[in-house]
Amino acid sequence: MFPVARAAQSLVARGIQHTAVRQAHRKHEPTFHDKYGTMFLLGGAAMFSAVWGYVLTQLNIEWGFSPIGRITPREWRE
Repeated sequence: MFPVARAAQSLVARGIQHTAVRQAHRKHEPTFHDKYGTMFLLGGAAMFSAVWGYVLTQLNIEWGFSPIGRITPREWRE
């Protein structure tokens, strides 16, 4: 039984080696991410920055300041 198991193991190993050699010699075709990945990343970063830059500059937010003692009530308009 031992020689049969050894022969089976060598056949499996040889098949794996053939598969590895076949894949190593195949031409690498660029995928979508290889072609456009950096462009989409930079475009997304620019869009993110533009939207948040607009939001942060157009909203009148006082960051981290406490309104206690600084807000005085306005006169009521009738």
